[in-house]
Amino acid sequence: MMDQAALRGNPSFVWRAGQERRLAMVRRYASLEGRRVLDVGCGLGMYTSAFLRYTPHVFGVEIEADRAREARARAKGVTRSVGEMLPFADHTFDVVFSHEVLEHVADDRLCARELVRVTRSGGRIVIFVPNRLYFFETHGVYWRGVYHFGNKPLVNWLPDALRNRLAPHVRAYTGRGLRRLFIDLPVRVVVHTQIYPGYDNIVARLPRVGRFFQWMTYALEKTPLRVFGLSHFLVLEVYKRQDFGDATAGS
Repeated sequence: MMDQAALRGNPSFVWRAGQERRLAMVRRYASLEGRRVLDVGCGLGMYTSAFLRYTPHVFGVEIEADRAREARARAKGVTRSVGEMLPFADHTFDVVFSHEVLEHVADDRLCARELVRVTRSGGRIVIFVPNRLYFFETHGVYWRGVYHFGNKPLVNWLPDALRNRLAPHVRAYTGRGLRRLFIDLPVRVVVHTQIYPGYDNIVARLPRVGRFFQWMTYALEKTPLRVFGLSHFLVLEVYKRQDFGDATAGS
């Protein structure tokens, strides 16, 4: 049986510069002030509580009971649920946030549909997921039936059959594969790019080295080499619809 770190990933345990940077990216493309916000797969509630700086109307869902309890201590609107069956009515939220979650759910297509379903027309969905072209698989691998935690180089560059044997517990997405989840759903792509890590651990131990990595790779985000970044950053806008089957995702 897979342990929790392998099956669900490790949530953000502390709030540092890397999380603050991602929050700023969210705010650049999705207004939070006074809006109804849903954090899907909220973990320990780090982003959920950060959203409370801008609006009191913040909700979260988390599948793991212990994590949901801790998140609820930070943001009272947290409930326990899977992403494939969100306990909210259609068109409820202005902003729906999914941070490094889709790679862990049982059915990522169904979860994508649920993200769209609960977002109002004109609302935005903000997604971070692992990039298949990043140099490391950050969720560890299985080797001969034993889980090995940590960053493993070049795993995601292997052919699907071999990659999925080593990392059956987690997905990594190509850009096309990520957008394909939303085909036939009434959304348009606002922005889709890739970003590099925050290097918070390196900065804490070796400040000059960490800041060099930040400077270098953040500069790469403005070039075609961004495609090798750690995570995809995808923002979608839901448009007016009569039926989910009537529309196709942007490209």
